[in-house]
Order: sequence, then C-alpha cells, then structure tokens
Amino acid sequence: MMTILSPTRDLKGAVRAQVEAGFDEVQALYRQLHRYPELPFQEHKTSARLAEALESLGFEVTRGVGGTGVVALLRNGEGPTVMLRGDMDALPIEERTGLEFASRESAENAQGERVPLMHACGHDLHSSCVVGAAGVMAALREHWNGTLMLICQPAEEIFGGARAMLDDGLYERFARPDVVLGQHNMPALAGTVGHIAGRAMAACTNLAVTIHGAGGHGSMPAQTVDPVVIAAHVVTRLQTIVAREVPPEETVVVTVGKLQAGTQANIIPHSAELEINVRSFDDTLHRQVVAAIERIVRAECEAGRSPRAPEFRVLNETIALHNDPVAVDHVRRAHAEHFESERLYEMPRLNGSEDFPFFGNAEAGGFGGEDIPYVYWFIGATPESRWEETPGASVTDKMRHLEMPHSPYYFPGNPETLRTGIEALATAALAYLG
Repeated sequence: MMTILSPTRDLKGAVRAQVEAGFDEVQALYRQLHRYPELPFQEHKTSARLAEALESLGFEVTRGVGGTGVVALLRNGEGPTVMLRGDMDALPIEERTGLEFASRESAENAQGERVPLMHACGHDLHSSCVVGAAGVMAALREHWNGTLMLICQPAEEIFGGARAMLDDGLYERFARPDVVLGQHNMPALAGTVGHIAGRAMAACTNLAVTIHGAGGHGSMPAQTVDPVVIAAHVVTRLQTIVAREVPPEETVVVTVGKLQAGTQANIIPHSAELEINVRSFDDTLHRQVVAAIERIVRAECEAGRSPRAPEFRVLNETIALHNDPVAVDHVRRAHAEHFESERLYEMPRLNGSEDFPFFGNAEAGGFGGEDIPYVYWFIGATPESRWEETPGASVTDKMRHLEMPHSPYYFPGNPETLRTGIEALATAALAYLG
C-alpha cells in the first residue's frame, strides 16, 4: 500500500533534497568568500561573486545599490513579498584559525592604514546561505507564490549598509516587503536555531569626543589648561549615568574604549580624544543617555577651564532590534515543523548590535508608511564534539566558554551550520509564500 505524505513533510524533504543538490557549489562559494574578505563599502569582488551566483539561478539582479549592495528578485505570481537579508563585509582582524582557506588579505581602511582582513563574524556564511536559499526557492517555485527579494548588504560592521541601501531607494526601486527575515550565527550547537521575540539586540552609538586644553611645559601647569585631567574627570563621571540616571530594570552600557592624549611625560597636550560606546534596548532611553554624556562632557570642560567647547562626532549608530512577536511565532512554528522542536532553543537577549532593524523601522529607516514586521534568528555554529566537551548546563553557560564573533579564532562555517542556515532561510520564506 502506497504511503501518502503530508504536504508539509513532502516540502521538508524537497527542501533538504535541494539543499544537498546545490551544497557543494554553495560551500565552494563560502570558502572563496572567506579566503578573500573585504572591508565595509569595499566589497566589490564579494558583491560581484554573489551577484553572478544569483543571476545563474534566474534572479533579476541589480548591483551597486547603496554602494556595493546587491538586490535580487524572483517574481512568481501573485502573493506577498518576502525579503531575505544577508550581510557581506569583513573585519580588520588577522585570522588565526589555521584553515586551509584562511584569509591572508589586507587592505587600506578609511584612515589610510594597512590592516589585515578576516570574516570573523560570519558574514561570508550569511551571504552564502542567502545564495543557497535562493537555489532552493528557485527549484521549488511550484510550491509558492509571490515575490522573493534577496539582499546582500554591505557595511553592517559600521552600521552603514542598511541605511545606504534604503537611501538609494531600495523599497521604491524594487519592492516593499511584507516581512523582512534575517539570521546570524552564534557559538551555539551547530544544527540548532534560536529565536527571541521582542527586545533582541541593543541600540548602539559610538561617539568621538575632543576635549580642548591649552598645552605647555609640565613644570608650569598653572600656565596651562590640562585636557588630560578634564578627560579623567569625564571618564569617572560618566559611570554615574547608569548608576544614577537609568532605571534599574533597564540594561545600559557606557564604555570609554579610547582615551588618547599627549606624547611624553613633561608635555601637557593641547587636546584629549575619547571614544565612547553606548548600548541599550530602548531607543528613547538611548537618546537620553547620549544627551547625558554630552551634558557631562560640557560641564567638566567648563569646570576645568577649557578654552573651547568640546567637539562631538557620531562615528556610527544603530537602533535597537525588536523582533515582531507575531512574526517570530510564525517563523518558529515553521522551523519547528522542519527541524523538529528539539533543535530549537530560546536565544538570550544580546548586548550586541545590528543595523538590520532599519529595514523594518519606517522612521529610522527613512521610508514612508507603516513599520514592516521583521524576524532575526540565530543559527548554532559549534560542532557537536566541541559542544559536548564544553562545560555548562545551558546554551548561555556553554557559549561563555567558546570563541565569539570578532575573535581571530572564530570559525562558524562548518557544513552543518551552512546547511542549517540555508534551510532556515528557505523554510521561513516558504512559511509566508507557500
């Protein structure tokens, strides 16, 4: 007697069959991208490789959106528009993974310095998964209706690429999605998928501050205005923002990551430079904290007799990532059907930041109309053997003992993670288009 499979189970098998059919090519693409990383807004070769791969699958591909971004469309009749986003830029880190296809590249950064390059955050994995999902969706188009919109985004690491693509008319020139879907790798168990509704990732501002003094000889401090002393008071006083101005139930981080002044012991310098990092999960509170930083800096400069007002420059910033709860539930159920529930985990809230939420926030993203629901989930990247030997009872406990993104030893691109990332994107897209 012939067994008749349910449409869901039929589609699950079809997705996995298509992932396997194209896996060798996607893995080869991934290793090529990993071997030749490029800095934010310099992803010329990376975007060309991705565009060619998507064109070969029958997508309408446009290059150069927002600088080096790639947009690919597959129109398949009437239905919703679903956007899948992957990022593609690398970091100024010297790779120490020892991989056969490890990066040996270097490039000039925005300051004209020669720096080593590495995909230490897995953006090569993310964009390869987008190409893999594109192949699955192109092969299974009889199972879905609507428009699939794929984004290969530049410059996530400096929070610049999403706004650059939106400012270049992303939704006006191509399509306005009904939902935006994306993912990131984490050092959880490879083959697992983590979800979190609501507050998921922090808003972030990186602020540069210049404090002006009046330099001179170290033996005659009374004839100078010492910016180092002012800067020291600023650093100390900034710690009171979280302790005394932020409600205790909120999570806010204020970090002075750079304090630079002077050249030698007996010279009082003319200025001091600070770079301050702020993270929070509430955009309104975030703006209040940044304003508090500026207030404190101005007050300390006044107290220290600074001859000129301090200067402030936002290096980069992004808003908090708040996953739409209804959309998260829809995607989680689709992933549970495909992967089985035991391969899903509750992702803890992260203090890390992303520019992904600009694609859904109408005001911050600079596009008209209502906000667009979005879901950002996480795929595990630690092989099973390493995971089992890592101490800890929970996902969070174990991750504390593992290399994290931005480590020169971090490598998320094992085959299990690559397969899972492709399947997760395709399954989530089919949950809306199927």
